[in-house]
Amino acid sequence: MIDFINYYLIPGITLGSIYALGAVGISMIFGILRFAHFAHGDLMTTGAYIALTAVWTLGLPALAAIPIAVVGTALVAVFLDKAFYKPLRDLPSIYTVIASFGVALILRSAIQLLWGTDSQVYVVGFQKPLIFFDSLRIALRHMQIIAFTVAIAITLHFFLSYSKTGKSMRAVADDPELARIAGLDTEKIVRWTWIIGGGLAAIGGVFVGLDTDIHTNLGWNLLLPMFAAALLGGIGRPLGAMLGGLIIGVAEEICTFPIMDIEIISPSYKSAIAFIIMLALLLFRPQGLLKGRVL
Repeated sequence: MIDFINYYLIPGITLGSIYALGAVGISMIFGILRFAHFAHGDLMTTGAYIALTAVWTLGLPALAAIPIAVVGTALVAVFLDKAFYKPLRDLPSIYTVIASFGVALILRSAIQLLWGTDSQVYVVGFQKPLIFFDSLRIALRHMQIIAFTVAIAITLHFFLSYSKTGKSMRAVADDPELARIAGLDTEKIVRWTWIIGGGLAAIGGVFVGLDTDIHTNLGWNLLLPMFAAALLGGIGRPLGAMLGGLIIGVAEEICTFPIMDIEIISPSYKSAIAFIIMLALLLFRPQGLLKGRVL
């Protein structure tokens, strides 16, 4: 049982935390702007490399570089909206979806030009896990990722529930035309959507670098489970997306747990779990766990 917790459950919660941070932005963008943002994974990659630059040039620890990554990625996200998405906003959403594929390629190519194609790490060397009760082993980075994600989830809940901007964002997500008629500044809401989505994506990218390494396909490889998480929680439900991310991450890890010394699913196939869950949701509960929008 302790091996299950050490090597499957805790890494699953960690992976789910990363998925959750990316899925929030995907869910918010779809809820407010009504299109699937396929460049969101590359925003995660952008945040990871901005933090890496801060680590290299300023000598900061990776966690201390998170604010720089958040600001930098949020600015990139706002620029992408104004340059590529805003001119297409009055057209059918399929135009914006296709444009997001192009934006993903642009971001990835820019990253390769600026930082190269080799994998990088924030911290070199092996980090010993913390030991509790003589047998429970938890890596410090896993504790940090989980704790930060919980804090972000609580902050996001209070922001969306009680702040004026958060309430306006929920109103625009429910009915953008009615919100516009009521006098809400929808462009301001869109801008905040990109700032929050981009900032959380950057944090997720830094967490990936802390847990494994950084490479130019980092975010693209996470795109499918993040979309599955957003669907599972309910499109347009940010907190539901975080819940969906945790469920997807834990499911991917525990599905490889050997039962009676028999490996049911090879770890190399665990990413298929997100695809299976996403297909099942689209067939049987397209509104998600928290009854979000239906695609």
